[in-house]
Amino acid sequence: MRLSYIINAISLVMMCVGLVLLAPVAVALIYNDSTSVFPFLSAAVIASGLGYLLRKLIPKSSRLDNLNDIKKSEGLFIVAASWLIFALIAAIPYPYFGLSPIDSLFEATSGITTTGATILTSFDFPKAFFFWRSFTQWLGGMGIIVMFIAILPQFAVAGRQMFFAEAPGPTEDKFTPRVRNTASILWKLYVGLTLLLILCLTSTGMPLFDSVCNALSTISAGGFSPHEHSILGYGLPSATWIITVFMIIAGTNFNLQYKILQKKNPLLLFKDDEFKTYLGFILFAGAILTALLMAGEHYINFDAIRHAFFQIVSLMTSSGFASADYTKWSSAGKLVLFIAIFFGSCASSAGGGIKITRWLLVCKIMKNEIIKILHPNAVIPVKYNNKAVPADVLRQIIIFIVQYFLIIAISSVIISLLENNHVLGFTAAVTALGNVGPAFGQIGPMGSFENLHTATKITLILNMLIGRLELIPFLVMLNPEFWQIKKD
Repeated sequence: MRLSYIINAISLVMMCVGLVLLAPVAVALIYNDSTSVFPFLSAAVIASGLGYLLRKLIPKSSRLDNLNDIKKSEGLFIVAASWLIFALIAAIPYPYFGLSPIDSLFEATSGITTTGATILTSFDFPKAFFFWRSFTQWLGGMGIIVMFIAILPQFAVAGRQMFFAEAPGPTEDKFTPRVRNTASILWKLYVGLTLLLILCLTSTGMPLFDSVCNALSTISAGGFSPHEHSILGYGLPSATWIITVFMIIAGTNFNLQYKILQKKNPLLLFKDDEFKTYLGFILFAGAILTALLMAGEHYINFDAIRHAFFQIVSLMTSSGFASADYTKWSSAGKLVLFIAIFFGSCASSAGGGIKITRWLLVCKIMKNEIIKILHPNAVIPVKYNNKAVPADVLRQIIIFIVQYFLIIAISSVIISLLENNHVLGFTAAVTALGNVGPAFGQIGPMGSFENLHTATKITLILNMLIGRLELIPFLVMLNPEFWQIKKD
């Protein structure tokens, strides 16, 4: 890896993050909150200043006009480093509001990775504080590198290596000849959906500020809300249904959404294997949970349907919002929700988890292997959307899932030993790696991660970052050859 190229890219990212930090400063000024200006303004100065110094201190980095010949290993490193740096910068304002350094990093990481796990036990903070929490989720939902590819000319060509290192999902699906155009289109769609949701939420009677924060966290499948009781606290059934619909959109492949808008043909949704499975599971699991709530929790019909489908979609898309305290539901109801967490959302969406595409392909691989036992000489390609999937993609998916569960197992053991609670250990590891956020028990939707051991928080921070980067950059960095640094 060439140090000058890496520093050039990372310094640009740091300076851009510095500019982004001016957004909560504007919010503080709008609400006449002068005390909240300094925390975010100081973070902006620190980020931009360090980025500028890096470019000046490292020879040749500031003289690179573009990064067109960047290597794949360099792209992976830049993506991983950018997310870590973004987390550290995003955490800078929080200590000014009374959070400890580790809690600040936890809240910031949970924000940028759209996990939605919080250490807050009190919600007595200024509006700029809550806006920053939701805004970090919104930035992380589409991906900070995707944003920089869209706006920075230096990444016009080199962005391909970083785009696919950051883009969630097992396939390299792009729909324009140039990656920069793809990134720009994705962000336009993302912004448009956010503005539409803000309008919808304000129409239900939700306050404008809360509508903005909840919209930012919904479209990003994040889950941070300025209300301490999440969506439940507003008591607005219409808002619950609207957020349910937009969470489904957030968990749907953005590439597919663009194609539908471009061709003006909604029926394309039902020609996509992944979306059909995604919607089918939501309807099936929602129906089962509705029946369980009506039978065991004594909800009336419409309330049972609303809470069941809201929570299934919220956990399946890794949003982590709550319309009810589901930790009080029956064991059968919580089991359905836990399965939804593992099922995940669509590839190339804002949602986290293993992704439905991977589960579909794994099932098809298993089916083919069973057929080959009966017909050893048969050649049966694994198809996805009527196209044969390359063998290397199938191999990567199997490796991904094995490594995914290995990380869960290791994290679960560490957290269980630290907290002396195996249920907390397992569920926390699963929801952190899947970027879901709230789990069960004391870290449920109305709970907090504040009282966990410091080492537990560090473990969960790593899980959140690994889950958002979808393991690949993390696994590659375990190879010693990856760390061969060159000055030129």
